[in-house]
Amino acid sequence: MHMPMPAFLANLFKSSESTSPMYLVASVAACVAVFLIVSRIHAQPEATTMHASTTKTATSSDTVTVRLLDSEGRLTAAEEVKKVVKSDEEWRKQLTEEQYKITRGKGTERAFCGVFYDNHKEGLYSCVGCELPLFYSNAKFDSGTGWPSFFQPVAKENIAEEADNSYGMRRVEILCKRCDAHLGHVFDDGPRPTGLRYCLNSGALKFTEMKLGATPSDKPASAAPDKEKARTSGKREKAVFAAGCFWGVEATFREQKGVTGTRVGYSGGVTKNPTYRDVCSHNTKHAEVVEVTYDPEVISYAQLLKVFYENHDPTTKDRQGPDYGDQYRSAIYFLSPEQEKEAKEYTAKLTAAKVFRAPIVTEITKASEFWEAEEYHQQYLEKNGRAKCHSGLNVTLP
Repeated sequence: MHMPMPAFLANLFKSSESTSPMYLVASVAACVAVFLIVSRIHAQPEATTMHASTTKTATSSDTVTVRLLDSEGRLTAAEEVKKVVKSDEEWRKQLTEEQYKITRGKGTERAFCGVFYDNHKEGLYSCVGCELPLFYSNAKFDSGTGWPSFFQPVAKENIAEEADNSYGMRRVEILCKRCDAHLGHVFDDGPRPTGLRYCLNSGALKFTEMKLGATPSDKPASAAPDKEKARTSGKREKAVFAAGCFWGVEATFREQKGVTGTRVGYSGGVTKNPTYRDVCSHNTKHAEVVEVTYDPEVISYAQLLKVFYENHDPTTKDRQGPDYGDQYRSAIYFLSPEQEKEAKEYTAKLTAAKVFRAPIVTEITKASEFWEAEEYHQQYLEKNGRAKCHSGLNVTLP
């Protein structure tokens, strides 16, 4: 890298006429040495700055607190383990050239070229250097960037963050907590619930295909549908509702006796096979919906309508609580003339009874094509050990 001559060196030459030859020679030699050191530092801003910080982290303690996996593939409680520290020669022997360039040299692979950016298999992503568990596939989403993207890690204890001001940008670098491997960066433009986008290099990851079940807590919020299957008649009907964020709506319906299955997705729009990102753009006109499969001899459509109205605010247009946008509208998508009749009659009954303090704005429309949402959205709260994220207006309905 071309570097300008330091001012103090230039000034030295300007004043050389009044300086003794021996003093001048010694001074020039010293200044040249300083100039070479400064040039080396400026020529490698990212590597020098970040490695210095990383080295400090690595040597400040021989142990770190992380969460591992037990013999059944479940996360352990946070525990203290030894850091993985190896020589440069050992890392080069263990890793491929690409893996080494990324994890130890803080490199970045080309967009859309990594082996995992379009991987849709179910499983676990671990550090390629020390196999520390980092991300579950159910937290992976299509960010459109060309790199594997996740909205949350397996455990916050397993990720280290450091400021990265290289290339004239202010970013947050993410590293493996146990071996200091460079993974990528984290940005604040991700989807709910975290709003974060962990942008990873495939070369920093190892993928293990596995059934996740209800990760990461392995304790589902409600397993009621499975418990009720043995008590149902075998008859099945479907209903489609939109009541805001479909995570909480799905969890609410899954708690109901007689509900045998649910799927979250998108409906009521104009775009074919939309993605979550497409829907959030507000250009597709789709609503976030839940398709409910139920046994009509255990729970009726009328009872589902009551659950629907009890668990959201049907008086706010294109909004539920803090969530704004047409994808959060209140809607009933009927699948038969009978469902249409029941939905309209029950809504009229609630309006006449003035149950809500404001007019009901719920759309009652014939169901259009249902587009199933990405896998990580399905039974999201159960997979992530959360009981509920949805609430109604605490009203008593007839």
